[in-house]
Amino acid sequence: MKSSHRLALLFLLPSLIFVGVFSVYPIFESFRLSFYRLILTLPWLGRKMVGWENYADLWSDPVAMQALRTTLIFVGVTIPLELLFGLAIALVMNEAFRGRGLLRAVVLIPWAIPTVVSSQMWRFIFNDRYGLFNFILFGGDASRYLAPLADPYLAIVAIMAAEIWKTTPFAALIILAGLQAISDDLYDAAGIDGATAWQKFRHVTLPLVRPALLLALLFRTIDALRVFDLVFVMTQGGPADTTNVLQFYGYKKTFAEGMVGYGSAIAVAVFLISLVLSLAYLRILKTSRLEGATG
Repeated sequence: MKSSHRLALLFLLPSLIFVGVFSVYPIFESFRLSFYRLILTLPWLGRKMVGWENYADLWSDPVAMQALRTTLIFVGVTIPLELLFGLAIALVMNEAFRGRGLLRAVVLIPWAIPTVVSSQMWRFIFNDRYGLFNFILFGGDASRYLAPLADPYLAIVAIMAAEIWKTTPFAALIILAGLQAISDDLYDAAGIDGATAWQKFRHVTLPLVRPALLLALLFRTIDALRVFDLVFVMTQGGPADTTNVLQFYGYKKTFAEGMVGYGSAIAVAVFLISLVLSLAYLRILKTSRLEGATG
């Protein structure tokens, strides 16, 4: 091995150790524990190897299936809206105007705020007695105030609104990087050919920014599948489990009910769903890059 290679490995070693200890090991440990029947509050009973029984129970668990549907609905609604709003914001920030730097800093504030803090803020906004949501709708007429976080239909919408507000700037940042990689010469050439603003957007901007859109889609999908803190702070999975997403359900099974093996099976299920979607997105992203290189 060359000395330069050894030096590079030496610099990479701390990062590899960090990833191994805090990422790879927990994944394998969760997968291993998912094959055991282990009760956290009754450690004297010991561990019992049950094989795939936890996964069979998970498949037949109606609450878990409802949590999976809620998770997929959450992902299916929030991600397209985040990409749409993120694209709109990125297009504005990509233009040259006075105060653009300040606007970029302001737009990133929601993303910079810790999720627990923003979740608490949105819980206050949707409060049924003094929340800003009700004040905007009904003013001072408290008799008409709604309780969104206690309503089976409005609670999930409230969590989606908080998620979109929080993470749209992240999508906008990735898309903005893609927009800035597009040469102005392409727009000039399209303008000479008589292309309108819409035609430039459709035939120049969208095709060339597609890799950035797919990258934002990948990151946001993985993150949305693992949503936990929003649900934990705002609704605790209620009312009547209507906001009970898979990640939060796994937390309840592991720490509230002490079913470590079953909770680990839920965590592994979330990981596998994220892995499958990530591989699919990466394949699409690779195809998109190849088409861009040969187009």
